[in-house]
Amino acid sequence: MSSEFLNTLKVYSQFVHPILMWVLLALTSYALYTGFQWRRTRSATGDLKKELIKQRFNVKHHQIGAIVLSVMVVGSIGAMGSTYINSGKLFVNPHLVAGLVMTGLIAMSASLTPFMQKGQEWARVSHILINVVITGLFGWQAVTGMTIVQNIINRM
Repeated sequence: MSSEFLNTLKVYSQFVHPILMWVLLALTSYALYTGFQWRRTRSATGDLKKELIKQRFNVKHHQIGAIVLSVMVVGSIGAMGSTYINSGKLFVNPHLVAGLVMTGLIAMSASLTPFMQKGQEWARVSHILINVVITGLFGWQAVTGMTIVQNIINRM
């Protein structure tokens, strides 16, 4: 491969993470919706409960949750790798720290699944609270990330 092609690839690889994270933010919103609907299903009665069960929100929530977990972890690692490849260092700033915290929190949130499946309410409440924190951090990350993207564009 030509060095010109590799340099072009190196530059544009910096935009994979931001695009991926905006998609992930949308997927996170859908996971929130399906989780809320699954919680609603568990407390519903009668015909409403039957109708909600048919929509399989529990299955959808587990599936989208697995995708969100995987993409967040791989996206975080990929972003750090891309930054290092392009800059020769990692920039330790609030965006990086918040991203690392989010990555740890999502692993903790997912690890509560066996306890929730056994009906442990403390695990459900913890899962919800952790994911609310992640979603809040994610919104903040979106804003700070766009500032970083703007800096990258200005250097091009």
